[in-house]
Amino acid sequence: MEALESRILGQPLQRVHIVSPFLLRTVTPPQDVALNQTITQIRRVGKRIALGCERDIYLVLHLMIAGRLHWKPPSFALKGRHTVAAFYFPNGTLTLTEAGTKRRASLHIVQGEAGLQALDPGGIDALTATEEVFRAALIRENHTLKRALMAPRILSGIGNAYSDEILQAAMLSPLAQTKKLPDEAWECLHSATQGTLQHWINALRAEAGTGFPEHVTAFREGMAVHGRHNQPCPRCGAPVQRIRYADNETNYCAACQTAGKVLADRGLSRLLGSDWPRTLEELEVLKLR
Repeated sequence: MEALESRILGQPLQRVHIVSPFLLRTVTPPQDVALNQTITQIRRVGKRIALGCERDIYLVLHLMIAGRLHWKPPSFALKGRHTVAAFYFPNGTLTLTEAGTKRRASLHIVQGEAGLQALDPGGIDALTATEEVFRAALIRENHTLKRALMAPRILSGIGNAYSDEILQAAMLSPLAQTKKLPDEAWECLHSATQGTLQHWINALRAEAGTGFPEHVTAFREGMAVHGRHNQPCPRCGAPVQRIRYADNETNYCAACQTAGKVLADRGLSRLLGSDWPRTLEELEVLKLR
């Protein structure tokens, strides 16, 4: 957010070039309604980034999994098959790229606070919520901790990677049920959530400095478990496990988080059936066969 604010806040949006027909998800107001309007505010709406312009117009970007923002020189010539849009300002060009073939990133152009709020899933801010508010939000419905932490209607802006890191810090299973979580675990989960998020906010700010964060990735050096399958847990040294599903995976430490139980991977457990290892010891034996 700081990198965007220092570059486009107070700048007029001169031109918008949408390359991918899948990006723009709204018809009204029209695309050119924000042209030559000054960017007056930048705010988060859940996992979306809203660029507020004069005349109460908002350009709302959702990067999804593979979307990335880049800062280029003024009048930058678009190139590369991954570039899906460009926003031109007098002092530079904000481009949006999306890796892969699935076009999931989105741009909504909306009018007024009501239009903006219609895109807000309603999750609370985990960084500012008290333990009481945090707990009430998570137990409103019964879900696994992993799903509850990632649900934008429950908590605002926590993705797959940071949910793994939070649960490892709290030493809780990703499959623990919110309504069955013991009282003593809530303080730990609340503290781990705020501590983990603040740690990575500080780390990413320090890494970017005054530059634009070009190399944003969900797999970051220094993470405890996310993206570290089969690498040692920094707390206990046991190999990090994973559960794969669709385009995501959950990483966890069985020794720290599930009392040594290896959670079933949907694909492999179906393949192995009764041979699926239930503990770290059984998993090691399977690897030696």
